[in-house]
Amino acid sequence: MNDNGLTRRDFLKTASVASMATLAGAMAGTGGLFAAGSDTIRIGVIGAGGRGTGAAIDAVNAAPGVEIVALYDPFQDRIASCLKTLREKVPAAVKVKPEACFTGLDGYKKLLEIKDINYIVTAAPPGFRPLHLKASIEAGKNVFMEKPVAVDPVGVRSVIASSELAAKKGLAIVAGTQRRHQQKYLEIMKRVHDGAIGDIVGGQCYWNQGELWVIKKTPEMSEMEWQCRNWLYFSWTSGDHIVEQHVHNIDVMNWALGATPVKVMAMGGRQVRTAPEYGNIFDHFAVEFEYPNGVRVASQCRQIKGCADRVEEKIVGTKGHAFGYGEIAGPNAWKFEAEEPNPYVVEHTDLIASIRAGKPLNEGRRIAESTLCAIMGRMSAYTGRALSWDWAMNSSKLDLFPAKLEFGPHPVDPVAVPGVTPLV
Repeated sequence: MNDNGLTRRDFLKTASVASMATLAGAMAGTGGLFAAGSDTIRIGVIGAGGRGTGAAIDAVNAAPGVEIVALYDPFQDRIASCLKTLREKVPAAVKVKPEACFTGLDGYKKLLEIKDINYIVTAAPPGFRPLHLKASIEAGKNVFMEKPVAVDPVGVRSVIASSELAAKKGLAIVAGTQRRHQQKYLEIMKRVHDGAIGDIVGGQCYWNQGELWVIKKTPEMSEMEWQCRNWLYFSWTSGDHIVEQHVHNIDVMNWALGATPVKVMAMGGRQVRTAPEYGNIFDHFAVEFEYPNGVRVASQCRQIKGCADRVEEKIVGTKGHAFGYGEIAGPNAWKFEAEEPNPYVVEHTDLIASIRAGKPLNEGRRIAESTLCAIMGRMSAYTGRALSWDWAMNSSKLDLFPAKLEFGPHPVDPVAVPGVTPLV
């Protein structure tokens, strides 16, 4: 048993079917789990807010031999909050010394200089993720990277380049698209790809929900500080909610079809969340993704209080329908009824197993492509224009990241107006 009460048997029970072959490879003929690589995972957290804190806890619970050794966040109060939560939830794994806590907009560089860190959790706002991934891979670190991984095509291309560098250096990247590591989704996709619903002819995906947290600007906050703290509501920090949140469902559709869209057409608006604290993002989108062979997927996402919730994916085939929540309707009807481990933990189990096996997973390009799909939906809705995949991936020059990254003035870009906002 390790310090966190997790036995080797527990670790094996939490590993997903997808990771078991890798895990077995690591153990076969080696005399133990760690013989193929380092026996301790030492985590540095870049972005110590709620998601970064949660991901670090999930990593500790994913396998034996995991420690948290360093923290970075622009703001000291979030470092303190993260440490408090970590010490409550996984006290034995917290090895963070005061000199290994870093703040400011460039403090992540100091964290990456710590040589014994071999596993980065990067969960700063999405606009920062291409920058942080690039620096982490160049520093020789394995990375768990929250989704989405960029907010614009320039950032997507950066993530792909970093993923290619990671492959050359033998480093692992796993993204926070936990459905890819979730048992019911794995079982559904196996059946879909084996022909249980026939040929895929279309689909629908949704993330419609109510309101989320919001932070109002105080007189003490600079514009840059406020936007970093209230990051959900600015296109340069979050990518808008279609990118920050709905990317999960869009990624599932790419997974089912084994492809990315060739064309995207969207509409959306800012109907309810119009106050200044809601920055410059929309509150609803509707998108049509056209895939190869004319297959079309209809997408909806909304964040408006008092409206009906719906979060799901439906894959339509010539012989039935498959639902992401674990059910197939039609001649090959099936329903997932087994217990499944927590996918937020399993994604770390899979990543750690691949590192220790010397067979690093690399999900960088895949999540970059799914992120670009969501970005294209936003760009189409903002401008009122149809976009092709080839143009967005290879030609778009849109780069939302600030030219000068420092606390101080940073005016909010105007809310997009379809038909007026240019396509860049």
